[in-house]
Amino acid sequence: MEPRGPGCPGSVLFGCELTASTKSYTFQVDKEDDSDHILALSVVCLTDGAKDECNVVEVIGRNHENQEIAVPVANLKLSCQPLLSLDNFKLQPPVTFRLAAGSGPVHLAGWHQIMHREDASFEEDDDLSEEEGEEELPPIMPAKK
Repeated sequence: MEPRGPGCPGSVLFGCELTASTKSYTFQVDKEDDSDHILALSVVCLTDGAKDECNVVEVIGRNHENQEIAVPVANLKLSCQPLLSLDNFKLQPPVTFRLAAGSGPVHLAGWHQIMHREDASFEEDDDLSEEEGEEELPPIMPAKK
C-alpha cells in the first residue's frame, strides 16, 4: 500500500501528545474491522512549554515472533533537535507511544491509512505489473576500456 496524503480516500490525519502527566498513548483499531490499517508517522516534535531536556519517545509494538518490543524512535532536545521527520514511518496497530524520558510536551503527527479488502486485490495487480516492468530491463553491461 502506498502512503496516502491529505484528501485521499482511506487516509485520515493522526496526532497525539505525550506529556509528564500523559506518558503514553495507544493506537488501536476495532478487532472486528477486517480492513488493513497502517499508521504512518510523519513528524515528532516538542511543542510549546517544553524544557531544554532530553525527551525520548519509544514505540512499543510486536516483533515477528509476536513478542512485545520497545524501540526508541526519537531523542529530542529544545536547544539542538526540537523536531524529527520520520518520513511516513509505517506501523501496524496496535502500537503504543511512550515518553520514556523527559517531560514533553511531545507531539506525534502522521496519517492513519485504511485499506479495505476490495482495494487490496486492485493494488496487488498494480504491484505485479510494476514487477513485470522491472524484469524487462536489459542487463547492465561492463564499461568499455
